[in-house]
Amino acid sequence: MTSRVDPTEFADKRVVVSGGTKGLGRATVDRFLAGGARVMTAARRAAAASEGVEFVAADLTTADGSRTLADAALDRLGGVDILAHVIGGSSAPAGGFAALTDEHWLAELNLNLLATVRLDRLLLPTMIAQGAGAVVHVTSIQSVLPLPESTTAYAAAKAALRTYSKALSRELGPRSVRVNTVSPGWIMTESATGFLERLQAANGGTIEDARRSVLDALGGIPIGRGAEPHEVADLIAYLAADRAAAIHGAEFVIDGGTIRTV
Repeated sequence: MTSRVDPTEFADKRVVVSGGTKGLGRATVDRFLAGGARVMTAARRAAAASEGVEFVAADLTTADGSRTLADAALDRLGGVDILAHVIGGSSAPAGGFAALTDEHWLAELNLNLLATVRLDRLLLPTMIAQGAGAVVHVTSIQSVLPLPESTTAYAAAKAALRTYSKALSRELGPRSVRVNTVSPGWIMTESATGFLERLQAANGGTIEDARRSVLDALGGIPIGRGAEPHEVADLIAYLAADRAAAIHGAEFVIDGGTIRTV
């Protein structure tokens, strides 16, 4: 993947990636690093951070954690040119709506919606002031294709993020800050494995049974596999790059053909 990347594509660009130490987040960090960017990310622990990235220990599901990352970006990078919100996921149990407590709902909203909203509120004023910037929000096809057995709260939070992204694009476009959305389907990451393990624990059977139940609920994936993290990271990088300067307020689905409607 990195052998095809222009090492100067993001030269002199200051990039903040939320949740960049594993899975899609790490792939996104590595993609920007390969393009010559200066990259900062945050997570609760530093142990898995990519080499060369500026790491901040912060829990982005909290207001204090968002402030910690934003302050570090402004102090150490001097500002931000690209903001890629990759943070997200689900730890809610299977079992449908009745299994979800207030605590589950708040956890899903903090991780999949409010972490992005808070960090935007802290960092976007610097992009507006400099008259340039690119923002990419990662949502999910679950926003339009929820799985009631297991992703109701996650899907609802991602749907809210989708709506927020569209509103933000209408507000910031005239100020020369681009906002776009990437909506992945199934991505082959550690989080996907954890999700299958929770389904297996709730429903019995094997991991393959759990995987098959998800694919059946989605209606299958026409290309026969989920996306690799680096494939989604390439799309994020493209939308953040100067060559995509006319793309704004758009949503790009990368799901192997899972969504069959127009």
